[in-house]
Amino acid sequence: MDFKIGCHLSVSKGFEAMGKDALSIGANAFQFFTRNPRGGAAKEIDTNDTQALLTLMKENDFATPLAHAPYTLNPCSADERTRKFALSIMKDDLLRLETLPHSFYNFHPGSHVGQGIETGIQQIISQLNTVLIEEQTTKVLLETMAGKGSEVGSRFEELKEIIDGVKLSEKMGVCLDTCHVNDAGYDIVNNLDEVLSEFDRIIGLDRLCAIHLNDSKNPFESHKDRHEKIGQGFLGLEAIERIINHQKLRDIPFYLETPNDLEGYGEEIKLLKSLRR
Repeated sequence: MDFKIGCHLSVSKGFEAMGKDALSIGANAFQFFTRNPRGGAAKEIDTNDTQALLTLMKENDFATPLAHAPYTLNPCSADERTRKFALSIMKDDLLRLETLPHSFYNFHPGSHVGQGIETGIQQIISQLNTVLIEEQTTKVLLETMAGKGSEVGSRFEELKEIIDGVKLSEKMGVCLDTCHVNDAGYDIVNNLDEVLSEFDRIIGLDRLCAIHLNDSKNPFESHKDRHEKIGQGFLGLEAIERIINHQKLRDIPFYLETPNDLEGYGEEIKLLKSLRR
């Protein structure tokens, strides 16, 4: 498989424009928010615009588009209204994404806010069992988290427990964030092989569908979750080069979420392509 590398792009100008932005910086993959990242109403879908993006992606051999849920979505909040909000947003997002068939939908599992990890996990499972349907083509991805506060999903075992509790588990996958796993205490800088073996043993590498490729502003096991530009953080360029060339990862699409504008993403993509073997 060719190197699939892209970044987070704004969908505000429309789907086709987003695809053109990706092409303009040498990307053949992209991520976008389904709506304002802080929540709120989503834009009305323009079927002509969506079809134009699908044509563009097919003509340019794009990777699977990665839709990202808003940050405010918390299916394991201690507040029932917040859980209901998360349920309605996810249900609407998944319905809308069927206009982009076979996409990925990535979300942060949430924070249990003092309820305890097990309660949080069961609430996430309950939401997924409510919103997932047989007919959907979208695969829902749990993101690996850094473990700040009461976040769920900083340990592979927690993600495994969620997936195991979902009735339609074939609709589920994982997005591994390199900044998050470093901050959570998985040493991908010095022991990448061991971390991937652990992931495979607990979750299964067949579940790994996407990688958020980010450096980290904070050191190993800091539980901070602050992204840094490629090669400028505590992971460093050598570790990132090993990640994008690793035999078990190289066929998975990579999506940058570094603190960048479009031009900056283009420079990072050019750099990463130069390191690809």
